[in-house]
Amino acid sequence: MPRAILSVYDKTGLEELGRGLVDLGWDLVASGGTRRSLEMAGLAVTPVERVTQAPEMLSGRVKTLHPAIHAPILARDTDEDMETLAQFSYAPIDLVICNLYPFQATVAQQGVTLAEAIEQIDIGGVTLVRAAAKNFARVAVVVEPADYAVVLAAIRKNGKVGDDLRRQLAVKAFRLTRDYDTAIHAYLMGEVDAPGDTQSLPDVFSVGLTRVQELRYGENSHQQAGLYAIGADETPMGGEKLGGKPLSYNNLLDLDAAWRAAGAYETPTVVIVKHLTPTGIATAQSLAEAFPLALASDPVSAFGGVIAVNRQVDEAFVEALGSLFVEALAAPDFTPTAQQLLGDSRKNCRLIRIPPRQQAMPFEVRSILHGFLVQQPDNGDPEGTTWQVVSERKPTSNELQAMRFGWIAVQHVKSNAVVLTLPHTTVGIGGGLPSRVDATQLAITKAGDRAQGAALASDAFFPFPDAIQLAAEAGVTAIVQPGGSIRDQEVITVVNEAGLAMVFTGIRHFRH
Repeated sequence: MPRAILSVYDKTGLEELGRGLVDLGWDLVASGGTRRSLEMAGLAVTPVERVTQAPEMLSGRVKTLHPAIHAPILARDTDEDMETLAQFSYAPIDLVICNLYPFQATVAQQGVTLAEAIEQIDIGGVTLVRAAAKNFARVAVVVEPADYAVVLAAIRKNGKVGDDLRRQLAVKAFRLTRDYDTAIHAYLMGEVDAPGDTQSLPDVFSVGLTRVQELRYGENSHQQAGLYAIGADETPMGGEKLGGKPLSYNNLLDLDAAWRAAGAYETPTVVIVKHLTPTGIATAQSLAEAFPLALASDPVSAFGGVIAVNRQVDEAFVEALGSLFVEALAAPDFTPTAQQLLGDSRKNCRLIRIPPRQQAMPFEVRSILHGFLVQQPDNGDPEGTTWQVVSERKPTSNELQAMRFGWIAVQHVKSNAVVLTLPHTTVGIGGGLPSRVDATQLAITKAGDRAQGAALASDAFFPFPDAIQLAAEAGVTAIVQPGGSIRDQEVITVVNEAGLAMVFTGIRHFRH
């Protein structure tokens, strides 16, 4: 008689599976809550204790960790291994049905203590899964209730689980244990301080990703692409798509850039992004008032971009959009009327509702040839950062307001980044260029006459005074930059000669 051992936390589909196996002549072995659930369904079950001749121990911590369980799972289909089982009167186990304690779901809850988290670290279940997956040449392991019907159908048709299916199930099993251990490692790294450990980055960086969305293609139509996340139930950007076409690879990149920028401001803010570059950023008393300011920063480039806002989208904002073609719109929420209006007038525009204050990822990861680069995210100026006025003239309150607005904006522009701003809006953005003087010229060109009286923010120092001279000629009156160049004094001299105000922040914000 073929034998299956069942040990599951998630009881979804358990009764149907157990009944199907019994009808097919299988012996069921189970322990704890799994055994009780099967018995309540009227099914005959062999208790694990009868197989091991040992009781459950340590409040259920030890149930299946016994040679009488693992030898029948790990035994190969050879005369020698089967003779060994017979010597100890062990029957081979052909099928392992197991899922694990919900560690990831537990630690995702607010207020969970370290002790509570540790109690959700499964030991016996992981051991069952790994043993069966290792011996997939003979044993089938099922870790997802969604596969119960597939396995039952295979047994009904062929009398067993076929070779290809056993291998596929083993791959899923090892993926489960990989992600499980990765989650435990990540949690303990964040919750337990190792004595004397002053490193901010782990020596070993482990991450298990699951494809949560298949994308039509990548940046170009000949490239395959998908969206992967740490949790299998994750959604794009942690949000909900309310309408429009499916999100594309490029949509997701642009939305991420726009959402990060919008979230950096406290007041109602509109950010328009095209090809990972902000074309306009503005704040105002309402989104409807901020949008035309952001659009005016670069109305040509804004066509076909994505927009992120940090307040609920209402009817007034939808009306303010006018006829601008927008690929995607992300917001903390949409009023029902606004959502309906957008759905009626912009059927293809992707609407993404993202909960505010989403927890930021602790690391940023990028791939290079034969490796990966890992860094902490740039979340703005470190605490305690102070600005130093280095020019003879101090900035006015209006200039200082524009500089502070621009200093946040420039952190979200690709390097070299130069942004011209008024107190509440960008008027010209130059970024993604290898020369800072070229970035300055681009920002000035985009701004046009609005450069008069604007402040300039630069993500890094000016290596030469040439860009400063261009800015002064365009009418810029104030500059904020990190400082730190060997030619800082030359730059300061040109600033003073032009009557500008300049502040050093001491902090650089490259974004490559």
